[in-house]
Amino acid sequence: MGNGWNLTLRFLLELAALLGLGMAGWTFSSGWERWVLGLALPLIAAVLWGSFAVLDDPSRSGRAPVPVPGAVRLALELVILFGGAAGFYAAGYATTGVVVALLIAISYAFSLDRLGWLLRQ
Repeated sequence: MGNGWNLTLRFLLELAALLGLGMAGWTFSSGWERWVLGLALPLIAAVLWGSFAVLDDPSRSGRAPVPVPGAVRLALELVILFGGAAGFYAAGYATTGVVVALLIAISYAFSLDRLGWLLRQ
């Protein structure tokens, strides 16, 4: 369900999303809240990403701690990934945000078989 380069890109985009969410949390708060949001936003996203999955998803282990329909999983992925890109943009790293968003679109464009599978689940 994916080329090796695209799986690598997808993994890097997941990490970038967590960083972007953390940067947004850090940028838009101050004091001790800065630490809380800077750490909590990526942690919450990672927990959601790892917990809500489609049973037998070939791009994952096949396990789903919290089974969800494919459309729900796709929406979760898009919110987290593009949320991270928006986090970079909003934190003052506009070019990085735009590049990450473009790379997300490219990755999904090369994952049409997976998108179709998700939407059929």
